[in-house]
Amino acid sequence: MHVGHLLRLDRLDLSLVWGDEALLGQDIGGVTATDLEDPARFLQPGEIVLSGLVWWSPDSGPGKTERFVSALREAGAVALFAGEETHGEVPRQLAEACRKHRVPLIAVPAHTTFRAITEAVYLRQWSELSRRPTDHFALPENVRLDLDRALENGATAGDLLVRAFAHLGMPACHLLTSSGRTVARTGPARTELPARRAAELVRGAHGTTVRVEADGTAYDTWHLHLPEAGQVPPRILQEIAELLGRHRRREDRNRAASGAAFTELVDAVGAPRFATHRVRTALASCGLADKAAYTVVVAASDTLGEAGAPGVAALTEALRHVPSVAFAVADDPGGEATAVIAHEKEAAPRVRARLGDAWPLIHGCTPDITLHAGVSGPAVGPEGLNTALTQARYALAAARTAAPSSSHVAGLGDLDGLGKLMAGIPVDVRNVYRETVLGPLLGAGRGSSRMLLETLEVFLAHDCSWARTAEALHVHVNTVHYRVERIETITGRDLSRLDHKVDLRAALLCH
Repeated sequence: MHVGHLLRLDRLDLSLVWGDEALLGQDIGGVTATDLEDPARFLQPGEIVLSGLVWWSPDSGPGKTERFVSALREAGAVALFAGEETHGEVPRQLAEACRKHRVPLIAVPAHTTFRAITEAVYLRQWSELSRRPTDHFALPENVRLDLDRALENGATAGDLLVRAFAHLGMPACHLLTSSGRTVARTGPARTELPARRAAELVRGAHGTTVRVEADGTAYDTWHLHLPEAGQVPPRILQEIAELLGRHRRREDRNRAASGAAFTELVDAVGAPRFATHRVRTALASCGLADKAAYTVVVAASDTLGEAGAPGVAALTEALRHVPSVAFAVADDPGGEATAVIAHEKEAAPRVRARLGDAWPLIHGCTPDITLHAGVSGPAVGPEGLNTALTQARYALAAARTAAPSSSHVAGLGDLDGLGKLMAGIPVDVRNVYRETVLGPLLGAGRGSSRMLLETLEVFLAHDCSWARTAEALHVHVNTVHYRVERIETITGRDLSRLDHKVDLRAALLCH
């Protein structure tokens, strides 16, 4: 299928902004939708790129547009399909960049969905494969018809996989996500691959791996993996991948229909005025009512607030690694991803443990993005979910404190120190407390303030030992006595009292 074929489909109502005949004649190998400013790492040669232009704004300089279009060109994208809904039109700045880099630009009207374009591409490709002679190793006609019927009748991914490989003698095959989760496998692949090993295989460790083209994220894109190369002709593998792509897109549409219910549940759980009846109704809409226990997880990334922030996608895939739980995930009003998980009472520790095991695999899919998650204790009923949300947010703050530059999952059991406990308190509150306790000391004079603060921190860190503090600061012990007396005078605290020591230590941690 060529780029020009899509322009000729009346039902899509697409219009050409820029592109010559040669460029429009390029074959389309796949479809990727993105609104990242630099999407290069997610693109494959031969793909068309669908973008709602959320990353662009009228006051954006030409540098942002230049980076985006040059990334498409370098990745080998064959065309950019730009949605008009966000800005009302395709920006002239974008058209000029596409002309400069020779990337065809097609305008997508607001009433045409990206899904419609994606389906048009893959249905056409499937049709073209089906009409090719069978001596080119395409699936036999009877197999294709059987698979089409099974797909229309709602067959699972596992059933489709078995049917597709049955006529080939059933070679061992795994259907894996980018994070190493096994979606399905054929009979000879009797044991489920360990997730860590599966993630390595997806990245090309050995064997044959074919990506299933659908609207998956960096975390949950499907991949067909055969442990032995050359067992199945490439054309047949590609056709099977196309079939699974159609199944995946249908599955994603069904899940998307639950999005509004998931958002309502997360909003209800975090509402300032908690209403148990509203939460019960929302749980029922999500299929999570009357469960034995619930756990809340809150996740955030270092791209929070930007277009394409991966919180919901990352948390959803991570939770799919946890067996025997049902869950709903959505963005909360604060921009973090929140999940409500339903499970048996005794499963709460397992949820925390399995999520911790899966998190490095999730992070491995996008190693340049730091992901954190906080896990609450178990809530016995809906009325405990608001408290569980507060716990999860505290645990998230602890995760960020414990590993500010690396992905981490924390539970309530990780709140094992004053610093981690303080991290969960809102910044504004911490600042007020710091000023209240240390304010006089902070204003004691610019040079002496830094010196006295350092002395206080070292003195408390060395259990108020005069000698060890003097050694650490490289001063005489009498100097330490003098400085501590000044600190006590300025702050009004007595460092021989435990409660005053704790007050000062907590204030030092409020930064």
